[in-house]
Amino acid sequence: MSNFSFAEWSNLLDQWGASSSSSNADHKPEKAIPTTTSVEKLIKEIENPVTREHALFALSRYREIRANLAPLLWNSTNTIYLLLEEITTAYLVMSSPDLVARATNNVCNALVLLQCVASHPDTRMNLIKANVPYYLYPFLEAKNKEKQYEYLRLTSLGIIGAVVKVDNAEIVHFLLQSEIVPLCLRCMEVGNELSKTVATFIIQKILVQDEGLRYFCSFAERFFALTRVMGTMVDKLVGEPSLRLLKHIIRCYVRLSDCPRACDGFKISLPSKFMDATILNLIRDDPEALEWLGQLFVNIATGNRGSPPLIEETLSILPS
Repeated sequence: MSNFSFAEWSNLLDQWGASSSSSNADHKPEKAIPTTTSVEKLIKEIENPVTREHALFALSRYREIRANLAPLLWNSTNTIYLLLEEITTAYLVMSSPDLVARATNNVCNALVLLQCVASHPDTRMNLIKANVPYYLYPFLEAKNKEKQYEYLRLTSLGIIGAVVKVDNAEIVHFLLQSEIVPLCLRCMEVGNELSKTVATFIIQKILVQDEGLRYFCSFAERFFALTRVMGTMVDKLVGEPSLRLLKHIIRCYVRLSDCPRACDGFKISLPSKFMDATILNLIRDDPEALEWLGQLFVNIATGNRGSPPLIEETLSILPS
């Protein structure tokens, strides 16, 4: 199973934070690893509305260099409540032009700290048991494609992505019960390339669990809703290639093909663009992706789909 890298996602957040208000620019954290005492001081500053913006900004930049930041955030008094309070303030302006960059930046920094909590093994399940993901869903429901909404969408997906990165049936059960799938499908439709990638990664990790596979394969409408969205993404990849996104899409198809009913469904829903020269050229130098695509066709063939296409023969006639 391929592991999704959040490096580009983190860099994106850093660029967004760097473009925030001058007050943040005046308080850039030093590069040296902060002491536990200084981190605790910043966490305490979240309680004060006057110092909260700077504290959120600074702590969000410490997320990768302080291994104990997540436990400190979770176990400190009122901190998670205040982060959620900061997040919910954006609800009131989601459909208005008042969702300005400064406000979005504050919310994104709060979301980054929750992503830190979601990534840590000692606090991940606490986040799930407290139903924190529900607070993210309004951002995932948005259809807007403007910059501010895209960053809210991406940071929220990053939290869910961090939660599912470690295979856990209990987490997947929670997400399915909370109706995360329709929200991921919407992000796969309206998000930019990186949001589409994280959302597809989440679907991929849900499918890893047997409950996730049953969720999609037990009802035709769920199966075709997913394959319709993925098929549209494959079609668009012909004009806007992304190997990273394509590999996650292929893994979803391969996992679905473990179900005989899905193989039957692929008779009418498998993207013809999988054999397009652009798509094949995109993966021709990636043995892992080629193996997955080949396995997909073999799985379909053994489900009475017919003889699997010979990818090697198709590749051989493509221009070098």
